[in-house]
Amino acid sequence: RPSRASNREEEEPITNRVNREETKMKQSLVLLGMAAGCAAFAPAPAERPQTSLYGGAQGGATTLEGKKNTVSAVKELLDSSEMVFTVPASGITVAQVQGLRRSLPEGTTAKVVKNKLMSRAIEGTEYEPVNEMLKGANMWFFIEEDIGGSVKSWKKFVKDEALAESHSILGGNIEGTNYDTAGVEQISKLPSKI
Repeated sequence: RPSRASNREEEEPITNRVNREETKMKQSLVLLGMAAGCAAFAPAPAERPQTSLYGGAQGGATTLEGKKNTVSAVKELLDSSEMVFTVPASGITVAQVQGLRRSLPEGTTAKVVKNKLMSRAIEGTEYEPVNEMLKGANMWFFIEEDIGGSVKSWKKFVKDEALAESHSILGGNIEGTNYDTAGVEQISKLPSKI
């Protein structure tokens, strides 16, 4: 015996059911339209500030002012340095560089400097022959006193980080004379000035 509900559906004309479905669809469309209308009046998201995090160049070596500051900072480092030497900078993470800087002796500064900025900083100084070493990404060590300790720190760093094969010292300069890897290592073994 069929239930009463199914009998009612059979008794109700099809046109009424279609009309009811159309009404539901229209109501849904009206609600969607209202929601879209409300979204149109919502406040626009705040514009992000132009920083290096969002693509606006603000770094020390990207703006003209930043480049001038970098060149003058490197000139100051050169003025107080007894020796400089360079190593490849590619493939070394920021965290590794921070660890290296903490291990360096007092008076030694490690800095990644763009070749063009380094070229401008050494212009007219005893370090001008360093121009020959300005190829690729370089990290420069500006050493005030402890040459042996600085080279020793670098060697320990590359050994600990398994970079010894790819990151040997490229060269250095002391008193206007360039030295290759072996020369820098020999100089680092000399007794320091007293």
